[in-house]
Amino acid sequence: MSIYDLLLAPFWDYGFMRRALVACIALAISGAPLGVFLVLRRMALVGDAMSHAVLPGAALAFMFFGLSVLPMTIGGIIAGLLVALTAGALTRFTSLKEDASFTGMFTLSLAAGVMLITKSGTPIDLMHILFGNVLAVDNSALLLISTVASLSTLILAALYRSLVVECFDPGFLRSVGGKGALAHQLFLVLLVLNLVAAFQTIGTLMAMGVMVLPAISARFWSRSVDSAIGLSVAIAACSTYIGLLLSYHCALPSGPAIVLSAGAAYVVSVLFGTNGSVTSRLFPRKHFAH
Repeated sequence: MSIYDLLLAPFWDYGFMRRALVACIALAISGAPLGVFLVLRRMALVGDAMSHAVLPGAALAFMFFGLSVLPMTIGGIIAGLLVALTAGALTRFTSLKEDASFTGMFTLSLAAGVMLITKSGTPIDLMHILFGNVLAVDNSALLLISTVASLSTLILAALYRSLVVECFDPGFLRSVGGKGALAHQLFLVLLVLNLVAAFQTIGTLMAMGVMVLPAISARFWSRSVDSAIGLSVAIAACSTYIGLLLSYHCALPSGPAIVLSAGAAYVVSVLFGTNGSVTSRLFPRKHFAH
């Protein structure tokens, strides 16, 4: 087998592979930067909770419209935003911390979504929504994903300075009149939009893998937010490319193959990264005095 057959032919010969690659790279560009902020804000588990929060809305849309992209997208967005707002209200008006309120809401959402899909569909439908099917991305889904990715990237660029300052010194942001609460709410909206777009491809259970694993990996190689975002996008894009190739050549499910590729980058980074990895802790660099 030539290099061309191994690395390029699947995408050159088959339209569904090209659409899958474009969709995944679009999600990498918009989702990986969000993952960096999730890690910086110690909200990775909250993000995972949000990935399941979209399920009841998608399930209700599935009951009435079947596996149609637009209704499931709208349903997922509404459900995700309702869960985010409800969890935020519980955090504000009760003694619950943010992670506990999101965990409670996502548990209820996941159970309700699975029950609705199982009641109205088949196990195949349930597997499609939970684990996705990136190789089945059509032109309408690709248009939706590209639109979400473009909108998310533009809004994140506008919020970038406020989000960075809030991550490291929220008190300073409040003291200078910065709208940290508004930035936080918009950040959650962007998270919901990207998760809804992602479940069209790799499913609700796999979506956070592509978003968070590259972001964690990037932290072991970079010391600034800018470089971490760039590196996380590169890792996410490479992981989707490698995962799709593995899926094609080895007859593996595409979503898990992509996430496992990102997981391999995570393991390598944990072991050999230059910033806080196992190797750097066991064999620290010597500092020479001048």
